[in-house]
Amino acid sequence: MKINVVESPLCREDAVFNFVHAPGEPWMHEIKAGQIIRIIDVEGNQAVDALFLNARKPEERYDLTETMAAQGNAYLGMGTQIMSNDGRPMLTIVADTCGRHDTVGGGCCSQEGNSVRYGLEKRFMHACRDNFMLAVGKWGRGIDKRDIVSNINFFMNVPVRDTTLHYEDGISGPGKYVELRAEMDVIVLISNCPQLNNPANAYNPTPLEYLVWDPQGAAQ
Repeated sequence: MKINVVESPLCREDAVFNFVHAPGEPWMHEIKAGQIIRIIDVEGNQAVDALFLNARKPEERYDLTETMAAQGNAYLGMGTQIMSNDGRPMLTIVADTCGRHDTVGGGCCSQEGNSVRYGLEKRFMHACRDNFMLAVGKWGRGIDKRDIVSNINFFMNVPVRDTTLHYEDGISGPGKYVELRAEMDVIVLISNCPQLNNPANAYNPTPLEYLVWDPQGAAQ
């Protein structure tokens, strides 16, 4: 996929919402149709495990195969429409200073995955699936573990070579971001990845930041 870097015209001071997301923690928030969310890689090389659900009908949620089929590519970038399992666009990438994001990196890290990939002594380590489970357990509203499907990994670099996935240093950097416009009312579920065993987080998880603009501010 050709890397296409497009900066946003939006100003920080016009944002209606701001949140700094500590490393290793979950976050869940509703974004209204037309709003734009910016996900910022504050210190660089941090993996962002993200899922999206229809806020009015949570059984409609992000779908890996629909998203890949709609754009004919395994990676996400400027102009990508993130599709639901009903074949409808949920969000559109409208600005991106990183240029490429992963969809096929094996989903989120888990205790089971840690033990298989890195050794049984790593099983106890916190993982993104734990974060997802904790977040949906607190959120309620009919969302549960069946809604935790294969997720997007923003800022993560997982090239495919010889049919094998390779976890490599990210192509992101401090302050790089991706912006997404919601095409419906969307629940955003993010694990700020706690993984310490591969280069996805440069072996050192760091904070993220989120800004949200209303449609009026987005149009300015």
